[in-house]
Amino acid sequence: MTKLKGKVALITGSGRGIGRAIALKLASEGARVVVNDLDAAPGDAVAAEIRDGGGEAIAINGSVSESGFSDRFVGAAMETFGGLDIIINNAGYTWDSTIQKMTDEQFQAMLDVHLVAPFRLLRAASEPIRIMAKKEAEAGREVFRKVVNISSIAGLYGNAGQASYSSAKASLIGLTRTLCKEWGRYKVNVNCVAFGLINTRLTQPIETQQKTIDVAGRDIKVGVQPQMLDAMAKMIPLGRGGTPEEAADAVYLFCSPESNYISGQVVVCGGGLII
Repeated sequence: MTKLKGKVALITGSGRGIGRAIALKLASEGARVVVNDLDAAPGDAVAAEIRDGGGEAIAINGSVSESGFSDRFVGAAMETFGGLDIIINNAGYTWDSTIQKMTDEQFQAMLDVHLVAPFRLLRAASEPIRIMAKKEAEAGREVFRKVVNISSIAGLYGNAGQASYSSAKASLIGLTRTLCKEWGRYKVNVNCVAFGLINTRLTQPIETQQKTIDVAGRDIKVGVQPQMLDAMAKMIPLGRGGTPEEAADAVYLFCSPESNYISGQVVVCGGGLII
């Protein structure tokens, strides 16, 4: 199957977990992929894995929140592959606290990575998309492009301890629906996937000692208490958390030609979980 043959896909946060699964899925369908990770090693590894499998990929690593990243990311896609067809705003992490303990830094960090970074990337992509769409229209061709923003059920329903994360993910839905209206004339489908419990390093069970990840010099705690994971699993009609590959399949639905007349929508990939 090569439904995305020749398409150029930009995927933030694609060195690990869900992002890696998305990159491999789109590459398996023929897309040329621009990989990104905060850390160079995993980003480079995914790009190499795609190339080793016969696909085309490059890695543009670094923080999506850094000034200038979006222009560098879009520029690399245009220079290397000569186009831009799919944008997946996937990069992110959680930094939780109840509101009375949450600092301004925590709140702003979640806005920066989950909302400001996607906004900047879409803004950077707007002029190349406009130019390509104009040329295609003049030639009488209808070419659809895809944007998939990654939200969360926390953005739809809220979640205790995640005022910052939930606010950013909810705002991303607003950005999705606005871009759907602005970019429809360019034949861009702009949709959103809201994940429920997906089993990644961020949602791994906390064993004896809680693990942390380094994000821009900050030690961020990751993992979920086992009893909380058990309780969540019992709330999911399908009885378990999803795999990164199942999460990637949901994103792929909005990248495929079958979604050419679907835009401005939010699909929950959560095994039936509705809080």
